[in-house]
Amino acid sequence: MKIKYYIYILLACYLATLLRLLIDDNLIISLVGSFFFGFIIRKRLNDLSKKILLTGFFSCFTSFTGFVFLLYEILHQGEWIKFIIFFNLIIITNLFIMICGFWISRKIT
Repeated sequence: MKIKYYIYILLACYLATLLRLLIDDNLIISLVGSFFFGFIIRKRLNDLSKKILLTGFFSCFTSFTGFVFLLYEILHQGEWIKFIIFFNLIIITNLFIMICGFWISRKIT
């Protein structure tokens, strides 16, 4: 891959990180990111566009660490049941939203 492609991916990462800081809500970021991740997966884009969007933008935008930090705070408070519920709820909800994005993208195309 050419160096300019790495620069495009890096710029997508910077943009996603800036947008994440402006929104500052882990739930909204997670749901929006999951939806568009599923939407983009279904689209017939070239390999470079998928890498820029999926690896660069959405991986930095949704940032798994925001999800892990939320769970850490719940666990640190000693609320095991709340931790288990949130863990499963977040994963199931994001998977469902991603599938909806995939399905809607398929219907549009």
